[in-house]
Amino acid sequence: MGLTVLSGPSGVGKGTVVAAVRRLFPDVWVSVSATTRPPRPGETEGVEYHFVDRDRFDRMVKDGELVEHAEFAGNCYGTPRAPLTRRLAAGLPALLEIELQGARQVRASMPSAQFVFLTPPSWEELVRRLTGRGTEAPDVIERRLERARIELAAEKEFDAVVVNDDVEAAAARLVSLMTAV
Repeated sequence: MGLTVLSGPSGVGKGTVVAAVRRLFPDVWVSVSATTRPPRPGETEGVEYHFVDRDRFDRMVKDGELVEHAEFAGNCYGTPRAPLTRRLAAGLPALLEIELQGARQVRASMPSAQFVFLTPPSWEELVRRLTGRGTEAPDVIERRLERARIELAAEKEFDAVVVNDDVEAAAARLVSLMTAV
């Protein structure tokens, strides 16, 4: 077991599937990304994300503190390097939940990782999930949908594809992939 990278379009349910993976596979360590976006209702610093301002994020990039980083929908996201390096050095399973641009950066620097693409059961379902959140303005949702169209075309770049038609089933498929290595 080593590093598994989970990616997929915005709204596909990556966070929900990862929460279910944690219940099924408590030994997995899930990286907590840094972001410049404000917390959504119910999110806690250090749990869902490390919430930082743009200056701090830019310093993290400059100082090489991030394994990958990207800007998405006007906000920056990145994976802190130190905790991931410690986990992998100990030979323990790790999971990164990141977007496509970040997954490509990780593939370039850590090609032995397993890359899994989470996809919706249909385009209509993805639209429903994104608009049903109720947490973003219509222009942000439209940008996410435009990006999702592009990201869905990247499915072939991944080692495996998991369809998020049912959260528990998708989580079980992901755990199976992670533990088969």
